[in-house]
Amino acid sequence: MLYNLLFPLAKHFELFNLFKYLTFRTGGAILTALVISFFIGPAVIRWLKTKQGKGQPIRSDGPETHLKKKGTPTMGGLMIIFSVTISTLLWVDLSNAYMWIVLWVFLGYGAIGFADDYAKLTKSSHKGVPGKLRLTLECIIALAAVVTFVILTSEPLATSLAVPFFKNVLINLGWFFTVFGMLVIVGAANAVNLTDGLDGLAIGSIMIATACFGLISYLVGNLVFSNYLQIHNVPEAGELAVFCGALIGAGLGFLWYNAPPAQVFMGDTGSLAMGGALGTISIITKHEIVLAIIGGLFVMETVSVIIQVLSFKTRGKRVFKMAPIHHHFEKLGWAETTVVIRFWIIAIILALLGLSTLKLR
Repeated sequence: MLYNLLFPLAKHFELFNLFKYLTFRTGGAILTALVISFFIGPAVIRWLKTKQGKGQPIRSDGPETHLKKKGTPTMGGLMIIFSVTISTLLWVDLSNAYMWIVLWVFLGYGAIGFADDYAKLTKSSHKGVPGKLRLTLECIIALAAVVTFVILTSEPLATSLAVPFFKNVLINLGWFFTVFGMLVIVGAANAVNLTDGLDGLAIGSIMIATACFGLISYLVGNLVFSNYLQIHNVPEAGELAVFCGALIGAGLGFLWYNAPPAQVFMGDTGSLAMGGALGTISIITKHEIVLAIIGGLFVMETVSVIIQVLSFKTRGKRVFKMAPIHHHFEKLGWAETTVVIRFWIIAIILALLGLSTLKLR
């Protein structure tokens, strides 16, 4: 909004030229979202406590150390959603269509997560919105986002899959790209959701991945840098860096209250929203495969659940002491903070590997 209001006045007030620069507006988005999160955090936590009473249900079959978390409120993702939305609208170019696609998924998945968290609280159970209904809603929102992207984007980028490490390789998926894109968004959202099980684990990991895609968005949207790096240029995709900045700022603010011992959990409200948005950004920037590398930690968490379920159903045996895999290490005796910090280290290593694909062509 500030860009649309103030940049046209730059010919009269030279200072307003700053709003032309994505780096300036991204920095502004980070600081704005951070300040909003800090400001509303205590009030939101108090409000959630008064409304939820017993807080998020704690799994009785989980690590024994989690029992002391009883009474901690959930739905803290509302802080993130509010901070990101306000900050993004304030600093982004409102005429950018790609930004509205990302916000559509972000808010839509946040609403699904909110409904799921609310159902769990009212039932005092881990079973929220029925799985089939939740998945159907996720698919509808994701499909609408991908179809809109395909309509707005010129060929061959609209329906093609870019392959990292190769300069000009684009695999045209045709109409199947809409299905592929939908699976990327739904998969990313639920992968982040599975990772959200320890204080600070999901939010720290998502900030690392988001920082990478903020950089990727900026480079992909800049013709000079994309030509230099020999990556596919997606005009106007650079504006997504502002959203990524807002998400990082909001994440830092949320982490202040989610650091061990957590005062609030983000719940499905936050994890689905952030994961879905990240998947959408990977599609728009044509880095869907790179998302699997940068977000390798989320992939690892998801695969551990799949392996556990398949093994138990086919052999009647569990591969891990508990899934997702972060609980397995807790069962082995690792302290929660040890698991979180070591998983952050893994996330950073995978992020660096993912970013290396920008130059290794």
